[in-house]
Amino acid sequence: MPQPTLRLARKVTFSSAHRYFNPAFSEDENKRIFGMCYTPYGHGHNYVLEAYFEGPVDPQTGMVINLRDVDLILKDVLKPLDHHHLNFDVPEFKSAVPTTENIAKYCFDRIAEKLVGTPVRLSQVRLFEGDDLWVDCYG
Repeated sequence: MPQPTLRLARKVTFSSAHRYFNPAFSEDENKRIFGMCYTPYGHGHNYVLEAYFEGPVDPQTGMVINLRDVDLILKDVLKPLDHHHLNFDVPEFKSAVPTTENIAKYCFDRIAEKLVGTPVRLSQVRLFEGDDLWVDCYG
């Protein structure tokens, strides 16, 4: 009988500041497109990230992935983001607008990289920018 795939999820929080701004746009275009998110100094959020890991249950440990490993992965991925201004402190966001979509993709890509060579895969991240706004990124 084939072994079922299970999904384990972990939720973590981090805080970042960002500014919606595209240097290819004029001042008026930036204001029109990004509205209140286009300010010279930026603004901040307390983000909630959910990461979903899929794989078979290891018969020796009874786990899809050890939560200690999950926590280390998430801590490592979020370290450059937490309590930083994304536009200034994270190289990827010097050229990409740090929207919720781009931050979710950033997190997904870096978490997935850390699982290469394991039987576990990252199936989804969900990034909440607030109670009423989130992005899902699937692999």
